[in-house]
Amino acid sequence: MMLGAESLEDLSLGAAFLATGGGGDPYVSYLATREVLEDRGPTELISIDDLDDDAYVVTIGAVGAPSVSLELLPSVDDPEKALLAFEKHVGRTVDAIVSFEIGGGNSLIPLAAASARGVPVVDGDGMGRALPEAQMMTYAIAGVSPTPALALDYAGNVAIFETDSTATYERHIRAMAGAMGGMITAVEHPMTGRQLKHSIVRDTISFSIELGRVLRENRGNAQRIADPLRQAFASSLYGEMFHLYTGKIVDYASSIVGGYDVGQATIESFDRDAPPLTIDIKNEYLVARIGDQVVGSVPDLITVLDYETATPINAERLRYGQRVTVYGIGCPEFYRRPNALAVVEPRCFGFDIDFVPIEELSTHHLDIEG
Repeated sequence: MMLGAESLEDLSLGAAFLATGGGGDPYVSYLATREVLEDRGPTELISIDDLDDDAYVVTIGAVGAPSVSLELLPSVDDPEKALLAFEKHVGRTVDAIVSFEIGGGNSLIPLAAASARGVPVVDGDGMGRALPEAQMMTYAIAGVSPTPALALDYAGNVAIFETDSTATYERHIRAMAGAMGGMITAVEHPMTGRQLKHSIVRDTISFSIELGRVLRENRGNAQRIADPLRQAFASSLYGEMFHLYTGKIVDYASSIVGGYDVGQATIESFDRDAPPLTIDIKNEYLVARIGDQVVGSVPDLITVLDYETATPINAERLRYGQRVTVYGIGCPEFYRRPNALAVVEPRCFGFDIDFVPIEELSTHHLDIEG
């Protein structure tokens, strides 16, 4: 399957939905990737089943605080420059590219790199959503080393990483992102096709395009989008979708802490008798509570949509007074495994709660449609 510029609008919409607030704002990456694909031509999207076991594959994407990307704009050729520098460092060419995460702008950066270098993109990613830290990728959980890795900053400076663990790599790449302006392009997790087959969340690019089509064709009041979205998720690798809340943002605070966007949003129901919903944020929407009751938590997905247009809203674009609808969706089965939960459950983010699957929390979801 060839992906051209005409596919990017739906891909960016669907990926923003799956990003759970993170992954970087997709609009700037959309513009940059569209320019590359219009200039260099479409890129080939291949199934993981069609990838050779001995293929040399890398991941590529942006690392840093997503709010920085609204001010420190990337260059169109950053993905190509980063990939070329990586190939020079390791002394071999890359056979295929795969996404860090299917979230936001990071779903588009691999397409720009692949088009520029004439290699395919594998249909899938390392999260099935967006998450803030490298050790939370399915690749790392499956035992793939993140290094050798390379980071490129806005001025074209390059840094090389060789670390003894993914946790060490995360600390180093995060510190480097802060030192290099707050947002960098990284090439990492080199692996074979065989390793990727055991670690990928498959088919998420094609699903994002389908999800984006559903959002585009049903654009309007968020109530209108609920049934088409539930149908789309019912036939996917994700779990059931639940309506969590509808209301107005009455408080939002965020700051950059340790290279992450950390904050909290409070949403008040249009029915003032209902308790408010709060969402804790670390780049992504991590935990949602109605009053004191948890109604959704990482690794399950929490997504905020504009109530009037059903457009997904990244965390860095939340504003006081926005009318929103919040949905929760079960995560891919990979993240329900004990070894995955050990690095992505709420306690890994400092929350003193156990992970409970969203379908088991559904009795606490309020039927607030506004």
